[in-house]
Amino acid sequence: MESREFTKCRALPSILSAPLIVAGILLLLPLIPLLLATYLLYAIVLQLVVWLCWCTRGINVLLVYSDSPYWQEYIETQLIPKLPPTTVVLNWSERRKWKSLSLPVLAFRLFGGSREFNPLVIVFRPFRWTRTFRFWKPFRDYKHGKTINLEELESKLFQHLTHTGIAPAR
Repeated sequence: MESREFTKCRALPSILSAPLIVAGILLLLPLIPLLLATYLLYAIVLQLVVWLCWCTRGINVLLVYSDSPYWQEYIETQLIPKLPPTTVVLNWSERRKWKSLSLPVLAFRLFGGSREFNPLVIVFRPFRWTRTFRFWKPFRDYKHGKTINLEELESKLFQHLTHTGIAPAR
């Protein structure tokens, strides 16, 4: 007899939990558009700040890379010398030294995202959304002797920089 009563007591919270979960979801549902609008507003404001603080001074490129043996030497000898001299460079291996609220770090975190973010190049142009060039997969292939993807992406990057007038034609 006791076991039936115990089973009823245990079943009661699970019966009540379903409506509570549904009620919680219904209460949180209106927050989703608010969160999306806040994120969009943050992205627009950050883009405007980049345009005003960087693009007006000729700073249009942000490069993020690390001290990985797979790409560090290549980036430092082949990529950086070809980028505009005003390029802002962040080294992922030194991220503990970064100021979390600095413009380069905020721009990297927003426009770089959380996938294949190292190494990457972000190109900023006034009144245009950013363009991100992700080098992680091409360098993964390069590590295995396949250079074509790296060469193609690098070519696309410099064509874009030349086409937009950020870097002179090579």
